[in-house]
Amino acid sequence: MSVGRSPTGLEPAVPHISRRQVLSLLPAAGLAAWASPVRAATGVDHARLLANTVAIFAGTPEVNARPEVAGKLAAILRTARQRLAAMDQAGDGELFSGLRLGTDDANLRLAFQYLYEIALATRTPGGELDGDASAQRRVVDGLLWLHERHLQDQSAGYYGNWHNWEIGIPTHVSRTLVLLADRVREVRPDLTATYIASMDAYLRNGKNGDVDLDSRFHTGANLADITANRMLQGALTGDDARVGKAIADQATVFATIDPYRLRHGVTDGYYRDGSFIQHHSVAYTGSYGRILLTRVVQTLKMLQGVTSGGATDLAGVVYGWVADGFAPLIFEGWMMEIVKGRAVSRTTTGYADVGLIVEAIADLADHVEGAGALALKKYAKFLPGVDTAAFVSPVSIARYSAIRADPAIPAADLNPPERCVAFNAMDRTVHRRPGYAFALARSSERISKYEYMNGENLMPWFQGDGAYYLYLAGEDQREVYGVDYYTTVSPYRLAGVTAPVEERRTVPELYGRFWYDNPGHPLNFTSSSESQNTYVYFPRAGNAFSGGATLGAYGVAGMVQSDDAAWTAKQAGTLPGDFVAYRNARATKSWFMLDDEIVVLAANVAGQGGRAATTTVDSRIAAPGDVIALTGEGWDGAAWQAGDTTPPRWLRYANGTRRSAVGYAFLTRQPVTAGLETVTRSRRVVRAANPDTGVTKNVFTATIDHPAAGEVSAVAYALVPGATEAGLRRYARGPLTVLANNRHVQAIRHETLGIVAANVFTDGPHHAGRLLVDGPASVIVRYGERTAVALSDPTTKRDRVTVLLRGAPLRLVTADDGVTVRQVPGGTLVQAATRHAHGRTFTATLR
Repeated sequence: MSVGRSPTGLEPAVPHISRRQVLSLLPAAGLAAWASPVRAATGVDHARLLANTVAIFAGTPEVNARPEVAGKLAAILRTARQRLAAMDQAGDGELFSGLRLGTDDANLRLAFQYLYEIALATRTPGGELDGDASAQRRVVDGLLWLHERHLQDQSAGYYGNWHNWEIGIPTHVSRTLVLLADRVREVRPDLTATYIASMDAYLRNGKNGDVDLDSRFHTGANLADITANRMLQGALTGDDARVGKAIADQATVFATIDPYRLRHGVTDGYYRDGSFIQHHSVAYTGSYGRILLTRVVQTLKMLQGVTSGGATDLAGVVYGWVADGFAPLIFEGWMMEIVKGRAVSRTTTGYADVGLIVEAIADLADHVEGAGALALKKYAKFLPGVDTAAFVSPVSIARYSAIRADPAIPAADLNPPERCVAFNAMDRTVHRRPGYAFALARSSERISKYEYMNGENLMPWFQGDGAYYLYLAGEDQREVYGVDYYTTVSPYRLAGVTAPVEERRTVPELYGRFWYDNPGHPLNFTSSSESQNTYVYFPRAGNAFSGGATLGAYGVAGMVQSDDAAWTAKQAGTLPGDFVAYRNARATKSWFMLDDEIVVLAANVAGQGGRAATTTVDSRIAAPGDVIALTGEGWDGAAWQAGDTTPPRWLRYANGTRRSAVGYAFLTRQPVTAGLETVTRSRRVVRAANPDTGVTKNVFTATIDHPAAGEVSAVAYALVPGATEAGLRRYARGPLTVLANNRHVQAIRHETLGIVAANVFTDGPHHAGRLLVDGPASVIVRYGERTAVALSDPTTKRDRVTVLLRGAPLRLVTADDGVTVRQVPGGTLVQAATRHAHGRTFTATLR
């Protein structure tokens, strides 16, 4: 599939693909199985599929002889020897020393992982254990031992996390059986069939021992994992129908999600605007989206040359995921926090996330046709070099190393230098400029406020309430964000958040375990029940307004902050009496993303329930030894210092050690508290499984207090990346003007850019400069020789959005489908048909 270009020529167009198109691209075997799973398909080369899989994980003699792969081979060998030593030291009831089995499903999964790691070393060409029959026999015996004692009794199994039983354990078992297929046939010819029968029986969220596309568990990355395992199982047993149906089932993840025509009720997957959702409502590109990318690229490699008939190239679709789903979210090799769900609390995120994405990109380049292949190679070279020790495949290491070393491949970003991306389907916005990137997390009745689960991300409460992250070029983002940001910054003081003044307790503190347990209640609260998801793990917000519009590389976003589903249900009497829910603060917020600044407006701010609230302008962390300077100036021109009670006109935070700075230009008079504090906390405060490692950071926080009496209900300021003091002083003379800032409309004008941008939150006509906007909408207008207009429906519920440009009548030059323009008394009326547009931006150019 060749990759086209967008009409602007700036970036590749996203190949949106429907379910019908997906099925047309399936191999003949997959189509046959889809139509009639019980009828055996033909044309599957099982031996090739198995050989491809072994090559992916163990490498080949040619690849493994390359010097850049030596480190990976050494790591495989080292790990295998550690596992063998643990087997030697195992005590009674143990397969591996120290790994107690019988009640802990995570330990059982690890036991299978350890067997796989030994098996891998025995099939890795060039390794010291390659072909070691004794080690292979120990693995086979270990598989038998685990099955007899901990797997075959279906009534005793399936405790703990469903994922271990349906995905984690089957993944390691299936790959181990592939690696040792010959040895298993020699010494235990019945073992493969025995294991497949048990794995089918543990697929309890499926149907009749197979995938169930109607199951809420069999979607997105989870579906890709399960089906990849079933392809291997079918190849091992020569079961064409099993392989074919697994291919067909997995192919459904390639289809672009249409929220108005859902298939099997599934909202998990990639959307037209590049958004990725997992768990039905969690913005998840950086974790589950990454897993899905890795798995489908591995499947493309597994199936290369395996099937006959029909096109098998879905790689162009995956290219679209990379170009428009991943690339905007990666800044200088760092995966942004806004799309990681509970994984933000892990110690190995950020750069490590991108390493696995780079592996997939390097592999994908061999499957994409035309300009897309070169674009991927350029991007792999553009991103900072990654640690290939974390790559899954030795072949991928060799491929990536060759790309990096090829002088004929220039380094080039998949992002244009200036880009603003509205991921409205997952309530996220990313704004990029040379020198910085701004990432914003919103929430709504469609998208969760946060994700907590299994003791991960213990204090997530405000991460979807307008939390934002300002990444500066040239910094080591591990020193600015990542797990240490959440560890040392108060959860009530995340940058951009308006939070009530109160203290909340984590789920383990509230209930003494990682979830709320009440199976006897009508809502059936268990560890993996839908009610747990809805009210504990990832509750949605209650507001409809969350979205925005983009005009070229400029953007506007808005959100009405609301309570979450748990508080709403608690007030309605739906939840049990001992279930604890928290009321949120109230705020109406807008973000205007320009060139040199991001303007933030907040109105109608209240703590509710007699509480005060706090809006955090910014929180930034630095090493204790970094040289930090905090300067500012009052509205009277006098120098501002930390501790001053007079409102500042501007503040500047500068890290002299890292040579970075951020300015804060306040557009109205408002009291600001700003200062530095040395904070030491354990990383375990944000994730139960983190090591109890103390982290000390110098934490800068700038906040605006909103007393319960309501004296400070609106704020307006601009974030200015890389600001100088002289540059901040210039904001006293413009170019920014706040046109409106209340619960009905928020709008600004930038004189130099000729931009007027507005969010309208309530029904009826509302003025913003020369604009008259009818009802809820996001609008950007840029005046000039030609006037450009962008508008969207952030509620996703309106049939049309209308804006009147008052003044001399303008005539249409170009417009998106669905946009109409006509002259009316007093100006020009622009209307967009937004029904079923899911927050998408519509544009028109006028003269």
